[in-house]
Amino acid sequence: MPKVRKKPCRICRRWFHPDARVGERQRACGKPECQTARRQKTQAGWRKRNPDYTISWRLDQRAAQTPRPESLRVPVPLNQLPWELAKDQFGAQGADFIGVMGALILRTAKDRFRPYLPDSTKLPSRLPLSPKKTSSSLPHTESRAGDDATGVSPTGPAMGASASPRAAPATPVAGVAG
Repeated sequence: MPKVRKKPCRICRRWFHPDARVGERQRACGKPECQTARRQKTQAGWRKRNPDYTISWRLDQRAAQTPRPESLRVPVPLNQLPWELAKDQFGAQGADFIGVMGALILRTAKDRFRPYLPDSTKLPSRLPLSPKKTSSSLPHTESRAGDDATGVSPTGPAMGASASPRAAPATPVAGVAG
């Protein structure tokens, strides 16, 4: 067999002579650490290309159990459904499939939900005051017992008004624009 030229390892980046039986196809050196990393990358790539394999394998394993398998663990809103009835109607494998599908839909919906952040560039600097009362609760006309203790006076100024009397606006000085 012809001798293969040296090449860099894709894991540790050190130069090595590939095994003659593998030849140019060998990408990693023979060190155990590099071989472990290569296997992990290969397996992760396979799992990424075949995402449904693990779920179908688990469903098949649960269906193959001769004693009644333990009930499928599903997220909070789905655990309130009558899974025993679903098992009677669709069988254990069908109920498990519905549970896995519901959990996947729920997880996808939660992942896609993002809170809406306010866009401060589109809001005016001051919001207009509402001319009407916006609360639908009953109005409070009598003073409450704890108002004096909290420093709130029922005869005090209106909310948002200054406690001191308003002074007249200053007259502009002639020749100065302000």
